[in-house]
Amino acid sequence: MPLTLLVPALLWPREILRDTTFDLPLPSLGRLLGRARLRPLTGEDGWLAETFGITAPLPAAALRLLGDGSQPDNHNWICLDPVHLRLREWALIADAPTALALNAEEDAALREAIAPLFSDFGELLATAAGRWHLRLAQPARIETKPLPAAVGRAVDPALPSGADGAEWRRRLAEAQTLLHTHEVNQRRIEVGHITVNHLWPWGQGRLPDGARRAFDRVLTDDPVLRGLAMLAGCEVAALPARHIPQSGKTLVKLGHLSAASIAHDAMAWREALAQLEAGWFAPALAGAAGGVARQLTLVADGERAFEATATSLSLRRFWRPAKNLADIEP
Repeated sequence: MPLTLLVPALLWPREILRDTTFDLPLPSLGRLLGRARLRPLTGEDGWLAETFGITAPLPAAALRLLGDGSQPDNHNWICLDPVHLRLREWALIADAPTALALNAEEDAALREAIAPLFSDFGELLATAAGRWHLRLAQPARIETKPLPAAVGRAVDPALPSGADGAEWRRRLAEAQTLLHTHEVNQRRIEVGHITVNHLWPWGQGRLPDGARRAFDRVLTDDPVLRGLAMLAGCEVAALPARHIPQSGKTLVKLGHLSAASIAHDAMAWREALAQLEAGWFAPALAGAAGGVARQLTLVADGERAFEATATSLSLRRFWRPAKNLADIEP
């Protein structure tokens, strides 16, 4: 039962990693890193596209629709998610849509106000509060950055770029003006909630005809990955609280570190990593070392992304020392 653990936000700049983890006991992670075969990656999206046999970048909007229970059909979709941009050290930083915690009534009111601005681009709909999708009348000739990769980082004012970038930036500016005065945001200010002050287009594309069934089972709370797994014909389930041995080939996406990474909170990230060590890395490594899993793969996303693959045989190579995350050179 080969097991793959996909861990976003595991890798920070080397100096921060060293300072944050130097006295943190991570015996299972260290042993895996020391005895695994390492391969550099371009990032999570590239790894998923390669593994499931589809073209990168991922058509996240269509996949998310499928993962949320809708039918993308053969339409061209793009995510148009409501976000909050905040000023920090003279840079605009994008916050995660989940930080908004929009309720259904707020979400519907904002979408109703915004939809006319983009009506000649396509039809706007939502599959959940904060997850907006635009069904495009024709492909948008723009280049964007995936929202998960942009959250917590400075916003490039030149995005979206491309042949239609200027027109999209104009519409987004009009949307910002409308959002600033909208009654939903005024009420949120009154009760101390952050406002929706921007929209983020990303993940354009059509749903592929199919995908490689790279795993028997995928455990995740990510609707994009859920859609990709469904397209591939994998069994899909929500992420359990702790490692649970499974039969067959299993992929687990562990998003425990993402919120702390977005907030640049090193101590919260350190605590979440300790929980991953106890709840996932240790039992997964024990299973692999004992021959239960046969193969354990860690996909580490962030700076210097890499894939680390170990087998029950390689884990017995006691002469190979454990490694710290900060020392990895894939």
